Amino acid sequence: MQQTASAASALVPLNEVRMAQLDRATEHLDPPFAVVDLDAFDANAADLARRTGSRATIRLASKSVRSRHLIRRALDREGYRGILAFTLPEALWLAREHEDVVIGYPTTDRTALRQLAKDERAASRITLMVDSVGQLDFMDAVLGEGRPDLRVCIDLDASLELAGGRLHLGPYRSPVHTPGQAAELARTIVARPGFHLAGVMSYEGQIAGLGDNQPGSPLKRAALRAMQRFSARELAERRAAAIAAVEAVQPLEFVNGGGTGSIEQTASEHVITEVGAGSGLYGPGLFDFYRHFRPRPAAFFVMSVVRRPSDRIATVLGGGWVASGPHGKDRLPTLSWPRGLRMNPLEGAGEVQTPVLGRAAHGLRLGDHVWFRHAKAGELCERVNTLHLVAGGQIVDQVPTYRGEGHAFL
Repeated sequence: MQQTASAASALVPLNEVRMAQLDRATEHLDPPFAVVDLDAFDANAADLARRTGSRATIRLASKSVRSRHLIRRALDREGYRGILAFTLPEALWLAREHEDVVIGYPTTDRTALRQLAKDERAASRITLMVDSVGQLDFMDAVLGEGRPDLRVCIDLDASLELAGGRLHLGPYRSPVHTPGQAAELARTIVARPGFHLAGVMSYEGQIAGLGDNQPGSPLKRAALRAMQRFSARELAERRAAAIAAVEAVQPLEFVNGGGTGSIEQTASEHVITEVGAGSGLYGPGLFDFYRHFRPRPAAFFVMSVVRRPSDRIATVLGGGWVASGPHGKDRLPTLSWPRGLRMNPLEGAGEVQTPVLGRAAHGLRLGDHVWFRHAKAGELCERVNTLHLVAGGQIVDQVPTYRGEGHAFL
């Protein structure tokens, strides 16, 4: 086990023997490059399915994987069914191979909508996300009449609202918050020619996306945990009421919720048929701070030492692959190998260079490899064209990322 640089109390299951094997397997490669440890990936996939239980299935969040090869690998496992895609162009591409693709976000891509409307096979495989009548109006204005019915899913807001809505905790997503609003939109969809209501989705980011064991103030951790417990109870009641109200209008094919960080809680709700998850397959840095589960770090990127400013410091070329989201240290990459490295707090992870300090820095030579983990899962694949897959201590394959396949939807 190795302690993270950001919190001495949080342990990340980085096996030293395994990291040394990964390093030896890839020592001939010139950085920067990315590696996926297939043994860890498969163990994480099995753990996600175990956490979900037998009643619900996992809909794979493709934005967290961004490699067709690894999407297939996960979906071939028991307990996984369907894809939760990012955009309609991506969904059209994936639907050539996969039969069940739900888009997690509304679209205003006119070209992709016209392509969908002309392709009955794709229209039968893809479900669009909506949260307002305005989105239905937009699609009607773009497509007109005489098209196959478009499958749609209602995005139910899962955030916690207090003080009459003046305090909002969670992502700003859908305006559909109450059971009455969900039922009203469902009635509009069902009565409207050209659309078929297939499901309801909700994402509780204030639970799934926030680790409950963050470093820092114990009072803040306690407040976060209390908020998450209250929010989970409130959402379970409201989601059940919303699904009942929608199904009084029309029976649903699926009810989706949650994410990697909330699988057990979400899957325990009787209305949930599937949980969206994907980040847990790679085990990125943001998942170091959850108490109830601990994915194995499976995805890494590697940089090369190019300078020795002093005998205490080694400097790698690049390294500043910072994740999206609110500004903070948790968006920085995590140093993984060699063990005992830390970043210079005055420079952090930089665009052109990242100085590293600590006992392991003394022994680093020019050309040596330094291993990092990205803070968020799929964003790593926006930086590289290829993932080197390692199993049993050796490279077994080299597969393209979305970026590496060069598709226009990127």
